[in-house]
Amino acid sequence: MANTLLPVEDALAILLANARPVSGTEMLALPDADGRILAEDILARITQPPFSASAMDGYAVRAEDVETAGATLSVIGTVAAGQTPEQDVIPGTAIRIFTGAPVPPGADCVVIQEDTEKRGEHSILITEAAAKGAHIRPAGQDFRDGQLLLARGRLLDARSLSLAAAAGHGALPVCRQPRIALLATGDELVPPGQKPGPGQISASSGVALHSLARMNGAQTLDLGIARDDAADLRAAVDRARDWNADVLMTIGGASVGDRDLVGPTLQSIGMSLDFWKIAMRPGKPLMVGNLGDMKVLGLPGNPVSAFVCTLIFAEPLIRKLANLTPRNRLHQAVAAGPIEPNGPRRHYMRGRFTDRANGLVEPCESQDSSLIATLADADCLIVRPPGDEAIKAGDPLSVMMLARDAD
Repeated sequence: MANTLLPVEDALAILLANARPVSGTEMLALPDADGRILAEDILARITQPPFSASAMDGYAVRAEDVETAGATLSVIGTVAAGQTPEQDVIPGTAIRIFTGAPVPPGADCVVIQEDTEKRGEHSILITEAAAKGAHIRPAGQDFRDGQLLLARGRLLDARSLSLAAAAGHGALPVCRQPRIALLATGDELVPPGQKPGPGQISASSGVALHSLARMNGAQTLDLGIARDDAADLRAAVDRARDWNADVLMTIGGASVGDRDLVGPTLQSIGMSLDFWKIAMRPGKPLMVGNLGDMKVLGLPGNPVSAFVCTLIFAEPLIRKLANLTPRNRLHQAVAAGPIEPNGPRRHYMRGRFTDRANGLVEPCESQDSSLIATLADADCLIVRPPGDEAIKAGDPLSVMMLARDAD
């Protein structure tokens, strides 16, 4: 298996077969729990609303006093939100009430202020009839104490966090995030922001991979750049282990060159190899294995290859570890023009929509796996099966969307 080109579907199945959601939980304040997975069922701690409340500004009255328009009622008091009614509504009377205020005892209806006219300082005329229960939010209309509100496994967002807050929770138990350690390798690399010297380039891939990992619910650790040296690689692996990383993702050095030391070095310290070399383009030299409890993904060094492999393999793995549902990036589109036949490997071609309304897509002009500007300009990957015949304008295409909200 290690020396054959494995189909993408088979490689992904092997990668995910033994992946299990990470264990462990933590309690986070509501603002910090945004985007996390709920670890336990959440029950309401209070009843909402805790009392029958007015839904409008108006007057709290007895419904039988306002069955028809024309009634005149004495206004005997006022109650606002946050206050407690000090009087009961008795026949022939009304209490001025504001939105959110508790409905006074004796009242079973609110007449909105637009349906009244003042008749002196303490009297109103009812100009529109109202029925029992009108404009009153009954106690417990939203939820009641002890009611199940949020089920374990829910992805927390603005709406669910607002519900938790309303239900009396200031913090929530959430699942631990997968820990993803990322290591760039190669003597030619310098950190982003540092001017490369002769023969050097900026280590750009790690930035994209950190973003993708975090976007899919992971916590990341930047292990920096390991030189083409076995001792340097082993030291980086030790840091990943000390951090209890669930996944070690290496960038570069996973091919078969004399200075591609990642595979041999990791195997020398106990990594079992699941597979290496995938029937895909870009990204053929993808290494997957296990180092104890830590999964290892050895990504190609070319930035586009590393990105595509992360999207196809690392994203599903991370989401499974993070208790997240799989992301569906695959959509149908239409070829805007002819595309040449494909070779023996599945090809993920950078593409752009020329007419989004009609789903028309064309490949970017160059597909060289080192061209980061082309990747940044693309909005999808055109997925070409192995041996795919030439495509004509108007033919259907499968594309992987690159946007953050690709689902």
